[in-house]
Amino acid sequence: MSGDGTGAHPEGPAPRWGQLFADLEAQLAAGRADQARWDVAELTRAERGRVTLADRLRATTGTRLRVVTAGGEPFEGVVAEAGAQCVLLDLGAGRRAVVPTRAVRTVEGLGARVEPPAGRVESALGLGHVLRGLARDRVLVTVRTDVGVHAGRIDRVGADHLDLTLEMPAGRSLSVPFDALLSVVSR
Repeated sequence: MSGDGTGAHPEGPAPRWGQLFADLEAQLAAGRADQARWDVAELTRAERGRVTLADRLRATTGTRLRVVTAGGEPFEGVVAEAGAQCVLLDLGAGRRAVVPTRAVRTVEGLGARVEPPAGRVESALGLGHVLRGLARDRVLVTVRTDVGVHAGRIDRVGADHLDLTLEMPAGRSLSVPFDALLSVVSR
């Protein structure tokens, strides 16, 4: 207290008020920083929630992966192409495997990279497009489904199925819906 009986501090307003305001400002700044960190983390989680397996597979073109299908069959190869509906693996020795993404059960070697969502043209080039290329080239293939393995040549590819002329018994034809495909491997 001052000696004049007024209770005023000789240096002006009490320093406690200044400290109090400084402390409140520091708490506000810390709260804003915490909120910003929380917002960034929340946005990151939300963004990751929109990433599809196809987006991650497209980012691995040229990378060696191990893909296991619903039938338990493993394929190890270099990603030649990947789209929304399938991944094309180069298995070596001139062999390639087309694996529908809906048949993929595990992927090893994927990494954290992500490609932006596919554009309109890229999205249109799906499983049917890849299978039509095999039909055009008259490639011998092994087709794996959830009910068996069939060898032959793809003759026609429709919107949701393929027609396969079997090697054995020779000349017989088999229609396979895309939903049944686990893999198509060139030989």
